[in-house]
Amino acid sequence: GVHLVESGGGSVQAGGSLRLSCTASGYTYLRCAMSWYQQTPGKEREFVSGIQRDGLTSYADSVKGRFDISQDSAKTTVYLEMNGLKPEDTAMYYCKAECQRRQGLPWIRVDDAWGQGTQVTVSA
Repeated sequence: GVHLVESGGGSVQAGGSLRLSCTASGYTYLRCAMSWYQQTPGKEREFVSGIQRDGLTSYADSVKGRFDISQDSAKTTVYLEMNGLKPEDTAMYYCKAECQRRQGLPWIRVDDAWGQGTQVTVSA
């Protein structure tokens, strides 16, 4: 299956910035729509931002104008540039990949994959 590796979390003061990255692997030919979710203890995992394979992006209202999502040309790595961080952004951030693999034609959907999570902590 698809394996995701996340990096970039850490601790910052309010107003600071962090850049998360997530790379998908597991097949030679792979392309993915990728997204980020956040989760705090006792709460459901919530959507933060996503990017489709055609580059279409979406954001939760709480992060619009502060976070920016992008993807590499291979469609296997996603980045989340987090600016103007607030204490309420503190959470574990998880990457999700909805991928297709190719072995000949056509592209075949594979099971969705989740990363292991990376902690973001923002102090006041």
